[in-house]
Amino acid sequence: MGFLLFNLLVVALILFDLGLGRRQQTPTARQAITRTLFYVALAVGFGLWLGSARGSTAMAEYFAGYLVEYALSMDNIFVFIAIFSFFAVPDAMRPRVLLWGVLGALIMRGLMIWGGAALLERFHWLLYVFGVVLIFTGIRFLRQKEEEGASLERNPVLRLVRRLLPVTEEYHGSRFFVRRDGRLWATPLFVVLVLIETTDLMFALDSIPAIFGITRDPFIVYTANVFAIIGLRSLFFVFNAILPLIRYLKYGLAVTLVFIGTKMLLIDVVHLAPTTSLGILALILGTSVIASVLFPGREPAEAAGEPKDKA
Repeated sequence: MGFLLFNLLVVALILFDLGLGRRQQTPTARQAITRTLFYVALAVGFGLWLGSARGSTAMAEYFAGYLVEYALSMDNIFVFIAIFSFFAVPDAMRPRVLLWGVLGALIMRGLMIWGGAALLERFHWLLYVFGVVLIFTGIRFLRQKEEEGASLERNPVLRLVRRLLPVTEEYHGSRFFVRRDGRLWATPLFVVLVLIETTDLMFALDSIPAIFGITRDPFIVYTANVFAIIGLRSLFFVFNAILPLIRYLKYGLAVTLVFIGTKMLLIDVVHLAPTTSLGILALILGTSVIASVLFPGREPAEAAGEPKDKA
């Protein structure tokens, strides 16, 4: 019954946030911030209800999982921004891509959560595999280069799509496919959608093991993921405006993944209370955000779109 009621809530939120049945429009910064705060408040309210219904341990596990998933979803947004910039996607077309991207993310996360829960029930040793994967991912975050454009050009998914389907040179409004001379052509917007979905799948492979390192309860894993993803579209438009203020977040994410991976490797030796894990995660991510505000980076002139001075 709990899953049924929660999924009904999810459907209502999708209809509200994704605006099914009305024209998709780019929200203003104020609208995006208001909606983002609404979803955060809703997630916090659900956590408080969970605490009253199932106890403080379940509440602490939920908030720790939500914090990790929400922080990792922010890293998704960095890549989304890079993809949109690389393909010069017009602002008016971005809400449609994000609409389908969020829907696809919800479906993929749901399938991966239930599959992961079933596997962990039968094969406890997979926790150690997930732990190693998370530590490796955290180290990879630290070594990640900032230039996303070049990596997109070499993206194997992008190459595969272009090899399998004819792709038009120009956009055709918000359409993913067009027909020319009786032949179906994909538009660049469809290529962007494929890359968005593939990116979320790759991040899900990191984030799902991360939350299983916090709790093995499928309901908590599922609800924390849904609340982290459901407001992703609004969060994208917020981050698109404040991106320079959070330049150190990826380092906080890297330390977070290494911490959770280590915790999974030591799960049979060291037992941390959920409240302790929550406090450590909040400290790590909070420190990275505060550092980003206190020590903002200076954007080079060419990155801001200003021409270099000629000698």
